[in-house]
Amino acid sequence: MTDAATLARRIAQGRGDEPADLVIRGAKLFDLVTGDLAPTDIALCGDTIVGTHGRYEGKKSFDAKGLIAVPGFIDTHLHVESSLVTPLEFERCVLPHGVTTAISDPHEISNVLGAEGIRYFLECAQAMRMDLRVQLSSCVPATHLETAGAALEAADLTPFMDHPKVIGLAEFMNFPGVLHRDPGCLAKLEAFSHRHIDGHAPLVRGLDLNGYLSAGIRTDHETTTADEAREKLAKGMAILIREGSVSKDLHALIPLITRDASPFLAFCTDDRNPLDIAEEGHLDFMIRTAIAHGADILATYRTASLSAARNFGLFDRGLIGPGKRADIVLVEDLAACRVKQVFAGGRLVEDALFADRTTVPPVGLASVRSRKLAPEDFAVKAREGQTPVIGVVPGRIITERLSMRLPARDGLALPDLDQDAVKVTVIERHGRNGGIASGFVHGFGMTHGAIASSVGHDSHNLCVVGVDEASMAAAANRLIETGGGFAVADGGNVVAELALPVAGLMSDQPFETVRHGLEGLRAAAKALGVVLAEPFLQVAFLTLPVIPHLKITDKGLVDVDRFDFA
Repeated sequence: MTDAATLARRIAQGRGDEPADLVIRGAKLFDLVTGDLAPTDIALCGDTIVGTHGRYEGKKSFDAKGLIAVPGFIDTHLHVESSLVTPLEFERCVLPHGVTTAISDPHEISNVLGAEGIRYFLECAQAMRMDLRVQLSSCVPATHLETAGAALEAADLTPFMDHPKVIGLAEFMNFPGVLHRDPGCLAKLEAFSHRHIDGHAPLVRGLDLNGYLSAGIRTDHETTTADEAREKLAKGMAILIREGSVSKDLHALIPLITRDASPFLAFCTDDRNPLDIAEEGHLDFMIRTAIAHGADILATYRTASLSAARNFGLFDRGLIGPGKRADIVLVEDLAACRVKQVFAGGRLVEDALFADRTTVPPVGLASVRSRKLAPEDFAVKAREGQTPVIGVVPGRIITERLSMRLPARDGLALPDLDQDAVKVTVIERHGRNGGIASGFVHGFGMTHGAIASSVGHDSHNLCVVGVDEASMAAAANRLIETGGGFAVADGGNVVAELALPVAGLMSDQPFETVRHGLEGLRAAAKALGVVLAEPFLQVAFLTLPVIPHLKITDKGLVDVDRFDFA
């Protein structure tokens, strides 16, 4: 709610009756309606744009030196936790790349800490300089196939509904529950029927898609082919084109980015870490990549801001015009999207911007409650004939089911490096049942040692991939000691690590420290023979119960192709 005095100041400064608080001079404004470039002053009153296409006097001025002004970029779906830093470090990392609004689902921390995790994110959001909006996590736990740290029902979510940073309900991953009218799912959908509801519908097509959309779900970020996207667009679903550190769908969906379709598109990263952001960028990377591969420039910038804003009901942003939030990105060249300066809520993004933020204490510092592990905990009973093996698909979170004949000794199955089959073990870490499940995985290329992670979507149990049990135990035990994170072990000794003590998901250190730690981890994993570009995030998604070929009947899910780990 804006008070009358503030409105009066905006009107007076917009009319030129009094000097603007700040005038950005010498910019060329990129008009997202026409595609024109217009030299103009941009007048700001506090956090709001009050003047364009004219000359203004200002109490302060900023020389844009001929740079092109575009609206701030909006990441429409992400999990800040997957950046491996806290929300306040996340904004330091991405604001210089032009991301002034991010719509976050605290799904990961909620699956560890429940409502406490949501409260932590909302407190951080109120202290931040960028605008972090929160979608309330709809799937806690995400699946009955694994043990999570918490459970959130509709009654647990509705108290947060009217918080000023909350938009609506986050990605509804349990699409089988929606289609079969599960009472818990229906209760959440009913409670948020008047609010935005995000979707999560990988490979959902035909009548199943119709049923899913009939629940009031509006968006999807799990679309991986242009054909699937076109069906969803035709049925009124907005497509959030994703390019993260593991899930990379941009290239497949670039043909959609046209002027006609752009109002129904947006960009998102879902999961992207500071090392990839440093090496490639964030939404700025998506923009320049799309344009380089033939996407229309105007359509691309609309997708990054105006369309994103309108698809989520954020009508106060997405354009550089009077009355809009003063989120402005100055770039040298539209096609290259080289970001030179950023204004977030009317304030120049520089180190001083973050100096007076409220400190938000970390949460979940003792969330890893597993017992100390021994090498024998990683043993796998041998099978007669073929053994199920998870097949990793680089750049995808959906895995394949493979079968291999593996060697055995003393009744125990052994890794087979010739077939690139090594062990994978999931260890329950929330202190609920102490469960351990082991199997085999193909696609890492690992020849010795082990890597471990406490980031394990979506329930976030410990996950270890390795060749020998001593190294697997060493890596897992180190994470138990540090309160979570990533570790690499070789010969039974830890050789690289990154502690993530905040709920076992995020570092309490600056993003630069995390980036450096990821560099060391990546090098250590490569020394083990690992061929994956993002091995730790791949581990995080490795045992995600994604079932791409569900058979749905009136009796529910049938013929579910589960791995029967020993």
